Amino acid sequence: MREFLVQPAEILDLIFTGTDDRSVSQRIALVAFATRVVSAAIAYFSQVIMARWMADYQYGVFVVVWVGAVIMGGIACLGVQIAVLRFVPEYLERRELDLLRGVIFGSRIQGLATSTFFAVVGFAGLYAFGGSISGTYLVPLYLGAVTLPMLALGEIQEGLARSFSWANLALWPTYIVRPLLILVFMGAALWYGAKPDAVTAMAAVVAATYVTAIGQFFRLNSKMGRTVPHGPRQFLPLLWLTVAVPIFIVEGFFNLLTNVDILIVGRLMQPEQVAIYFAAVKTMALVHFVYFSVRAGSAQRFSKYYAAGDNVRLSAFVHDTLHWTFWPSLAMVALLVIVGRWLLAMFGPSFVEGYPVLFILSVGLLLRASIGPAETLLIMAGQQGITSVVYAATFFLNVSLNFFLIPHFGINGAATATAIALGAETLVLYVLVAGRLSINCSILTMHKPPPGALEVP
Repeated sequence: MREFLVQPAEILDLIFTGTDDRSVSQRIALVAFATRVVSAAIAYFSQVIMARWMADYQYGVFVVVWVGAVIMGGIACLGVQIAVLRFVPEYLERRELDLLRGVIFGSRIQGLATSTFFAVVGFAGLYAFGGSISGTYLVPLYLGAVTLPMLALGEIQEGLARSFSWANLALWPTYIVRPLLILVFMGAALWYGAKPDAVTAMAAVVAATYVTAIGQFFRLNSKMGRTVPHGPRQFLPLLWLTVAVPIFIVEGFFNLLTNVDILIVGRLMQPEQVAIYFAAVKTMALVHFVYFSVRAGSAQRFSKYYAAGDNVRLSAFVHDTLHWTFWPSLAMVALLVIVGRWLLAMFGPSFVEGYPVLFILSVGLLLRASIGPAETLLIMAGQQGITSVVYAATFFLNVSLNFFLIPHFGINGAATATAIALGAETLVLYVLVAGRLSINCSILTMHKPPPGALEVP
């Protein structure tokens, strides 16, 4: 009995206090997962409250606009938010501090500049073609454009914090602070007599997004000031963009792939159905958080081992990330399927209609979890070009299936399209990792790594 208790205790002690690469990556993944679990509870609770505050129709409008704004905020970074995960650890390892300072400064300037340009184009488009857009959507869309600069800045700052292994600073602002502030600002607006509609909700989003991003900016500057010595900056914009643009395509299509079903449901169905589908997607989001958490703790390690040519440790680390991703995802799916009907009912009686969506989405999510963060491994190994092609093809497959299945099967058709697209993506990524990196990244066929492969020399 004592040995049964001591061994887990020793493992936990290594995770929380160890300084080797494996312990650091496990710690980041655990912090990321814990943060996302807490944020999921907060986000879920806040979405339930907002759905109760607003009618199904207004909530559906809000969902479409907010999801679209988040997608555009990520796209506006042009892939730089992921590219810094490759360059910052590399420059730190090589002590190239001038380049390190340059990429830290330049990445945030790029994010702000590009997202502001996107926002201006959005304003111009709404002004020119606003007459053809439903009046219910018009003002929320204007407010969505206002959020873009701070959404992009938040994405860049999350990438910078992750590249320094500062998991709390990377994740808390976006996934804990911002959802709470949206709820607080929305509640305050209603208290002072504002209408419970999509306009009020998006105004709360604007306020919360700006407060969060600006606060994170000053906190990140303070922490980096104690880590990176002051000095001159060196810029290699062409190199950075050469790496970032394929990543931009990957990340852009990744964001679209994970959200396009919501947007197409919004295009083809009434806002009430959008609200029900979004509630089901949010219910299954905890499964995806496992993958996100492992991804947050693995990107910089993939980059480090690949740059060092250490194929043994790279393969062993991939083995670890597979187990960290798949088994918790399987447990989450089982739990959410059991309690899913009750969770959906919290949004309102009509939302239980989305229960079958949980089963359909769970298939795609488990297939995706079975190969771990494979696309991150490919990007960190310099295979961002072919990865972007995979995500583009998967995106167009998903869009085509959505437009074909939704008219026949409604929101169940949208879930089926997404599950099929995720399955196709999983197969292709597995083949690419095996063929280009000679690494087996499937939980079904992965063998145990060599003993001591992840021990510090």
